[in-house]
This record gives sequence, structure tokens and C-alpha cells, in this order.
Amino acid sequence: QVQLVESGGGLVQPGGSLRLSCAASGLIFSINAAGWYRQAPGKQREFVALITEDGSTNYVDSVKGRFTISRDNAKNTIYLQMNTLKSEDTAVYYCNAVPYRLEYWGQGTQVTVSS
Repeated sequence: QVQLVESGGGLVQPGGSLRLSCAASGLIFSINAAGWYRQAPGKQREFVALITEDGSTNYVDSVKGRFTISRDNAKNTIYLQMNTLKSEDTAVYYCNAVPYRLEYWGQGTQVTVSS
């Protein structure tokens, strides 16, 4: 059984930074592509960033140059470093495999960007 636990969200002012973490059990990130997704109020969940088994990364255009996805194989954890945050980044952030699996969704972590 796969369990993904996201953490690190919070309230931050525009222009600020946050680092999200996703710890996994039952899913080995080093041999599976994984990524971050987010769901803003009233909107569909969207893809944000992915990291492949070989460490290649990709991002949705709206976060390129501001967000960085990384992985710690020893901790079986992926991270999302978010810089220069904007109000439109406000959402609940989730991690999952890529492509996502419905049964893997966790509780997510809330990120609110507001002054």
C-alpha cells in the first residue's frame, strides 16, 4: 500500500519562499517518476513539476524559473522549492507518481500566498 505524506505548506507573502516535502512509503521514488500537483479553489487539479528516475525534471510554464523539484533517495522523499511566490500559486499541493494514480492521493499541504 502506497502512502504519500506532504508537508511544508503555510502562509507566505508574495515574493516569499517555501519548501514542500513528500515522504513516501510503498513507492520508491528513485525508480519511479514522481511529481507535484496543485489544486486551487474552484479549479481542477493541475500538474506542477516532475522528476524522472534518472533525475530529469520538467515544469508547467507558470512556475518555470521559480520552482525546483528535487529528490533524496536515501530518505525516499521529493521536495518542491518554491521561490518568488505569487498569489496565483495559492493552492493545495499534492505529490503523486507521474502519471498519477488515483489511489495515491494524500491529504496535500496548503500553500497560501497573501499579504
